Amino acid sequence: MTTHDAAPFVIEMKVRDSECDAQGVVNNANYLVYCEHARHEFLEAHGVHFKDLVARQIFLMVAHMDLTFLSPLTGGERFEVASTVQRHGPRARFEHIITRLPERTVCLKAHVDVICKIDGKLTRGTFFEAFG
Repeated sequence: MTTHDAAPFVIEMKVRDSECDAQGVVNNANYLVYCEHARHEFLEAHGVHFKDLVARQIFLMVAHMDLTFLSPLTGGERFEVASTVQRHGPRARFEHIITRLPERTVCLKAHVDVICKIDGKLTRGTFFEAFG
């Protein structure tokens, strides 16, 4: 697995107005969507496509999330999601940092633990060895 010392995988995104609440800031649930999108892009960059996994009865599922909200994003703002991943026993722990651009204000820090089930059975996480 990639360690915290390795360069993070980074994608840039833009807040859409529909992602904002009545206060004009990104609704908290959308930060989860941003992190999930970053994980999917990370996996695709490593040759892993969810459609192919499902066809092989391999399911990656979130087991735990820990989110720290630091500064809100608002409509139209650009931001990046930097992601690293590290093996934690049978889990892969993704660390995501969402940063507003261009000033690089950290908006969210997230730890997301992902597990792997194959043919309906929880695995020991050997699937995640493919990333290291």
